[in-house]
Amino acid sequence: MTKIKNELISHTDLYVWTQINFAYHSNKIEGSHLSKNQTKQIFEANDLTMDLDDALEARNHFRLFDYMLKTVDEPLSKEMMIQMNMILKRGTSYEDNPAYNVGGFKVRENGIGMINSFKTTKPADVETELDALLEKFQNKGVLSFEDIVEFHVCFERIHPFGDGNGRTGRMIMFKQCLQNSHIPFVLLDRDRAFYLRGLKEWDFERNYLMDTLLTQQDIYASVCEQLDFKKE
Repeated sequence: MTKIKNELISHTDLYVWTQINFAYHSNKIEGSHLSKNQTKQIFEANDLTMDLDDALEARNHFRLFDYMLKTVDEPLSKEMMIQMNMILKRGTSYEDNPAYNVGGFKVRENGIGMINSFKTTKPADVETELDALLEKFQNKGVLSFEDIVEFHVCFERIHPFGDGNGRTGRMIMFKQCLQNSHIPFVLLDRDRAFYLRGLKEWDFERNYLMDTLLTQQDIYASVCEQLDFKKE
């Protein structure tokens, strides 16, 4: 997967496809109203004439992806997570709202999506749980794909930020895939329900989420082939 990483860093057609589709789908999953064409317009021309927060978060997602590529070989840390979330929320209405504490961890309880049954970590316990999560997976060395998915489930259940947890978490998964020689992927909005079900049911049936994300890997591999890119 070194070849995929190099193709992305070199800003090839794969980079352009990934940027537009990753930003569109990851933001759409969280409620953005932008179309894929509008997302492409922002990427190509920096046109921010749509709903301001939606447009800014699309542009910020492009910048977040570039930051991820720039730091792809660096170890994941709490500081890097905070930086990722700051990039995503920069310039939005959330940035100066103390209730969201952009630049730090959440200061009030939150949940995942619209489903009340998703319990997340209390604000006072976020740093302790993130420390434990990072230590557990750093001690594993090379991560399997299932390790990466499990890390994501744990991260989302902590839900450390006031907003942007899903997009930050999915960017971390992309980084971890590149770091550990797995095909990365873009989670499509059409599979949002399967994704949320997989997060909820992880403790009882891992295959819900694993199968969903393995399918996304297959789609990304197909895109690589369509762009005449040969995987190692």
